[in-house]
Amino acid sequence: REPFIAHKVFDTMPDRNVVSWTALMSGHVFNGDLKGSLSLFAEMGRHGVYANEFTFSTNLKACGLLNELEKGLQIHGFCLKIGFETMVEVGNSLVDMYSKCGRINEAEKVFRSMVDKSLISWNAMIAGYVNAGCGGRALATFRQMQGRQVRERPDEFTLTSMLKACSSSGMIHGGKQIHGFLIRSGFQCQSSATITGSLVDFYVKCGNLVGARKAFDQIREKTMISWSSLILGYAQEGDFVEAMGLFRRLRELNSQIDNFVLSSIIGVFADFALLRQGKQMQALAVKLPSGLETSVANSVVDMYLKCGLVDVAEKCFAVMQSRDVISWTVMITGYGKHGLGKKAVDIFKEMLRHNIEPDDVCYLAVLSACSHSGLIEEGKELLSKLVETRGIKPRVEHYACIVDLLGRAGRLKEAKHLIDTMPVKANVGIWQTLLSGCRLHGDIKLGGKVGKIILRMDGENPAN
Repeated sequence: REPFIAHKVFDTMPDRNVVSWTALMSGHVFNGDLKGSLSLFAEMGRHGVYANEFTFSTNLKACGLLNELEKGLQIHGFCLKIGFETMVEVGNSLVDMYSKCGRINEAEKVFRSMVDKSLISWNAMIAGYVNAGCGGRALATFRQMQGRQVRERPDEFTLTSMLKACSSSGMIHGGKQIHGFLIRSGFQCQSSATITGSLVDFYVKCGNLVGARKAFDQIREKTMISWSSLILGYAQEGDFVEAMGLFRRLRELNSQIDNFVLSSIIGVFADFALLRQGKQMQALAVKLPSGLETSVANSVVDMYLKCGLVDVAEKCFAVMQSRDVISWTVMITGYGKHGLGKKAVDIFKEMLRHNIEPDDVCYLAVLSACSHSGLIEEGKELLSKLVETRGIKPRVEHYACIVDLLGRAGRLKEAKHLIDTMPVKANVGIWQTLLSGCRLHGDIKLGGKVGKIILRMDGENPAN
């Protein structure tokens, strides 16, 4: 409604300058209409209005969120032509855009070329490294930031990003250094729910539950993030007594237990095939508002499937108030693991009739189900459908399912031809899948050729 009103006002303006154009673009980005902003950017150019640094940064943000690298490169080109790339706002947006588009080296190149850097610049680069899985580079940048004495000291965003980097990369020593920095710099951890939650999460993910509990107990205002991190930490380590004790404490505080906590705890019970505890949590979930969420229902269905109760899972799935692609994928995966490939294919087709678009994970689940049940024609048909689907790029794992399917059936030459002609680069795993088929059917000649390929690719692995 508000963007519509803004457009009406904009259209009646007799003199529309760069400020009014940029304000309208910012409104589109703020309301999630990213393509609308980029369309306005192109239209502004056709009207002969020159962009300023805020116009560029707004649309670079849109490119990053849309993963529109090509348009981002075009805007970067405009910036270079008129010398705007030296402006801090534009540089920050370029770093963010390249990071979000998976081009971390280009982001780093822009960052290093920036003469002036703000706290936002450092945060954008660190966040880019974290999202790219480059925890070591994030930590090195944080240390560099300290050495250069940036005007603004690290804020909550910097520190939570660093703790995330350390936990995802298993850098226990680095995380402890960040914790030490917090203490030395007098940062009020106890008053920052975001940082304390990240500290608890860091220690949990590094397997240090003693450190996690210590950080948790120091928090004055405990958030749902800190509660859920510690509860899940205990549950994943198999300490269900402590996990459920904390959960009961959380309930006694009359806190609004969210769907993430419920679905995650049920998910842990599913992984350990703890049916009794899972049923107890399901009974509790239906009494809570968040228990009606789709994510919670997905976890319940998954739990029954992992505990071998396919018929109960089907009943829970049938009565779900709403289903997303994850709901269907859970059922497809469960059918596949129980050798019910035909049911997996049937429910996949039913999903399509409900106009639910499958993602790459869903396709992998149904192809895997075909592989385990020997459904050759169905598997090949589904792979062809995946190749034709816009917006999803088949991965080597998708092709590996069909190679496994053909290999089990003794159609080894066909499997080899699929590897040779697929549009993605073959890895060691897919060749090992074919080798298993050769071994199963005693094809020494083809097995020898495949073995040599594996040795060339991964000769240092003792398993080969």
